[in-house]
Amino acid sequence: MQQQQQQTGSSGSESDPRYANMDERKRKRMISNRESARRSRLRKQQHLDELIGQANNIKIENADVSRRIDATSKIYAGVESENNVLRAQIMELTDRLRSLNSVLEIVEEVSGLTMDIPDIPETLLEPWQLPCPVRPISNGF
Repeated sequence: MQQQQQQTGSSGSESDPRYANMDERKRKRMISNRESARRSRLRKQQHLDELIGQANNIKIENADVSRRIDATSKIYAGVESENNVLRAQIMELTDRLRSLNSVLEIVEEVSGLTMDIPDIPETLLEPWQLPCPVRPISNGF
């Protein structure tokens, strides 16, 4: 009988009903595992596709933000340039006002007439203390 078992195969699972059930369970489990692996690969691929889409959206958004920063920086540079011109004009006009006040004081002394010579406002004498001080724009990068 041992010879007969050896001739039919190395295991007796084919003829023994206990092992036939096990083989069927193994086969079903293998099919189930393959299907589970396939679903897992699909989920991973979908997740990867979503991440790639998000990355593309972020790149587009970053490019838009960069364009807006560039546009704002150009506007800021123009305003800063205009402010520098205005500050220079303030300094020039303040110097002229001082000169005119000096002339008026001399005329007052020479003529003996009393003149109302207004004081120069401190904001004109100290333009660095104007209500809108120069502040560089920081990009936050």
